[in-house]
Amino acid sequence: MDFKDRKVLIFGLGLLGGGVATTNWFLKQGARVTVTDLKTKEQLEPSLKKINGGIQLKLGGHDKNDILTNDIIVCNQDVSINNPYIQLAIKEGKQVETEGTLFFKIFPKKIIGITGTRGKTTTTVWANTFLQLIYQSTTVGNFGDVNPFMEIVDKGNEFDTAVAEIPSFQLEYFQFINRNPDIIAITNLSEDHLNRHGNMSNYALVKANIFKYQTSNQHLILNHNNEWTEFFISQKPQSHIWQFSKEKLPANFDGLYYEKNGIFLQEKGNTKLVLSVGDFVKEKGEHNLENLLASSLVAHLADVPWEKIQSAVSTLPPIKFRQEVIFRNERLTIINDTTATSPEGTIQAIKRFGSPETILIIGGTDRDLNFKELGEIIPQFIQPDNLVFLAGSATEKIRLALGNFAVDCPSYDSLQECIEVTLKKASQYPKSVVLFSPASKSFEKFKNEYDRGEQFNELVEDYYG
Repeated sequence: MDFKDRKVLIFGLGLLGGGVATTNWFLKQGARVTVTDLKTKEQLEPSLKKINGGIQLKLGGHDKNDILTNDIIVCNQDVSINNPYIQLAIKEGKQVETEGTLFFKIFPKKIIGITGTRGKTTTTVWANTFLQLIYQSTTVGNFGDVNPFMEIVDKGNEFDTAVAEIPSFQLEYFQFINRNPDIIAITNLSEDHLNRHGNMSNYALVKANIFKYQTSNQHLILNHNNEWTEFFISQKPQSHIWQFSKEKLPANFDGLYYEKNGIFLQEKGNTKLVLSVGDFVKEKGEHNLENLLASSLVAHLADVPWEKIQSAVSTLPPIKFRQEVIFRNERLTIINDTTATSPEGTIQAIKRFGSPETILIIGGTDRDLNFKELGEIIPQFIQPDNLVFLAGSATEKIRLALGNFAVDCPSYDSLQECIEVTLKKASQYPKSVVLFSPASKSFEKFKNEYDRGEQFNELVEDYYG
């Protein structure tokens, strides 16, 4: 794939780093790069100052002539494949890529793929932690705790394998490639991104692109406890299917399951204890048990010995902004769970940290999600006086789901107001927990959920240092 002097359009630079890494990579290849974005130059300044070379800028909107006059259109993952400009590019026969599709076309070594609604990043990082015990391994993805795809794509000589976190927004574009990961784990599927995908069936079909071209000597790991696993099996994957479960697996399944502080491998009708995990569930939560099962099964299928995996279980790294303890003293614990961008994520956090002394900060931007179950769970764990709402379009839907339970709970326009009110409530208890778990995205008040999390941390630091 020779990109020298090719005309490349970066369709969406963004602020999370992936667009910058992609732009710099094409410049390094000698391509003639144009960047277009709905944001203005001022808004994109943090990204623009990291670009190493000369580019043409078309900011504050898009122009179809940029589609027509460029050879390759590289889409930011926030750009839907149904975007009219991208549909025009496809109609015109342009080469349409994302940083994810480029990585899969170019990276020469083994790729392990992780997707799902919840737990992708944790499973990616933990699987890589296990793999690094015997391999030169790295993570790739879009942002946060993993490396941008295009920062790693040319480093095949440095690594034996890459563990790729692949969200559905990338998988939309996998119809343009015929390479799938050698080992895949789908952590789970629950209601999310319906403003993009329309309904759960479409969402699941997009996720299924990850194993569309797998062969019989490759591996697909599914969550036995998730209702969408049967749907994935109905798509008739050609790979060897493994499952993981929080309780004993039926005898006809190969995979891992948890029972009485132990993890058991079941294969071809034989079962053996492979890991002893002690108080792991109590200390890290039930959701992280699923992440441990998935990541350790990935490592096993990549030939990491069980004794090596066992040696690393107790030192697995925490993941930023995922039920992360950011402050603790003898009276107060503060949890930043800003990446709980759907009801399911917040339900998990409430079940882990909820109590009569827990104050919950919740609310954000609606994305056509259903908050009915969340409305049933909150009253079981949180007192009505301990609900603090951050105003937003999703907040009103959460209120409706809660009915009379939340009728007297005010909403606040700023995160600072929420924290001030929350800390005042917490001071009434000899020991309490502040849980920031929004159950929604953040576009109305923040750049993204990571910006929201950073602002939350900064405000807490202002109070406690």
